[in-house]
Amino acid sequence: MSNAPLAVVTKSAYLTLHYRLATADGTDIVTTLHANPATLMLGQGQLAPFLEERLLGLTEGTHRIFELSAAEGFGERNPDLVRPVTRATLDVNSPPDADYKIGDLVDFAAPGGGRFAGVLRELRADDAIFDFNHPLAGQALTFEVKLISVL
Repeated sequence: MSNAPLAVVTKSAYLTLHYRLATADGTDIVTTLHANPATLMLGQGQLAPFLEERLLGLTEGTHRIFELSAAEGFGERNPDLVRPVTRATLDVNSPPDADYKIGDLVDFAAPGGGRFAGVLRELRADDAIFDFNHPLAGQALTFEVKLISVL
């Protein structure tokens, strides 16, 4: 039997783990608990930064459940991120045969490159109202993790 210390999660660790992200009422957003574990490297954007932060310092074999407030997760909802978009802007960012419905997530080109997405809330004659908050903004979350191995 080895007395080697257990591996600890660092900012560039390579992990094999089971994890689950759920809403406060227990609805799974994503889970690997009943499937193959995930293998990922921290710092590569595979997990949201606030989730990676919870893993730092944990040792191999740890099973933890974190309860996260909205502010600790994807942030509080920001009413300033519910904005009108002109039909012209929508058309430029849409396939020619786009038939949007309320609740659709639409991808836009950002000025200076990059992309951002918004949820269609209202379609009007000259413009459309989009919510550019993260879909999970304003929600408390549960993050469960079972660390299988740490390299």
